[in-house]
Amino acid sequence: MTASESASERLAATRARIAAAEADAGRPTGSVTLIAVSKTFSAEDVRPVIGARQRVFGENRVQEAKAKWPELRAAHPDLEVHLIGPLQSNKAAEAVALFDAIHTIDRDKIAAAVAAEMARQARTLRLFVQVNTGAEPQKAGILPGDAEAFVNRCRDSHGLAIEGLMCIPPFDEAPAPHFALLAKLARNLGLSGLSMGMSGDFEIAIALGATCVRVGSAIFGDRTYAPG
Repeated sequence: MTASESASERLAATRARIAAAEADAGRPTGSVTLIAVSKTFSAEDVRPVIGARQRVFGENRVQEAKAKWPELRAAHPDLEVHLIGPLQSNKAAEAVALFDAIHTIDRDKIAAAVAAEMARQARTLRLFVQVNTGAEPQKAGILPGDAEAFVNRCRDSHGLAIEGLMCIPPFDEAPAPHFALLAKLARNLGLSGLSMGMSGDFEIAIALGATCVRVGSAIFGDRTYAPG
């Protein structure tokens, strides 16, 4: 089996699992957007997945996306690329130019920088607030208890149309309570978008209301990280 056939087959299997989870949850087929997380994989790795009609991709770093996606998007103008990793304010201009959505708005400095760049570039991105549902000190995201006030500041002070919330549960805890908490916060805030669920737990996320799932290794295979 070639690498391209493997990626295509893994994509098909992932789509089938999503469809089954939607059906089990009584949700319409196609109600969940699959974001194929292509971080650390090259353009050559991504092309077979594009060829299998995947159109929404996720990246963690602005610089990696800048090196990979302009050429791919020139060949496939209908692609969407979402930033799902932390954003630094000094990268806001590049992020607004490169991405269609940012899932990691988590502080006022970032909200202000993104708002200013969207106005300057006349671009409108889909925006999610990242919530640190496990209150992990090493992880980005607004604390659950601060989410309502922060989303309101994004709307009222920064003029941002927040679509939804995003979370990454602690790796050593059951994900369901974290997904349920995120869904409750979103309902209370009148937000329709829930970016939650990865390769190991996206069926649980779909059962609890995910509208976007971020799936990488189940499609592209295991990642090899450079040392350092």
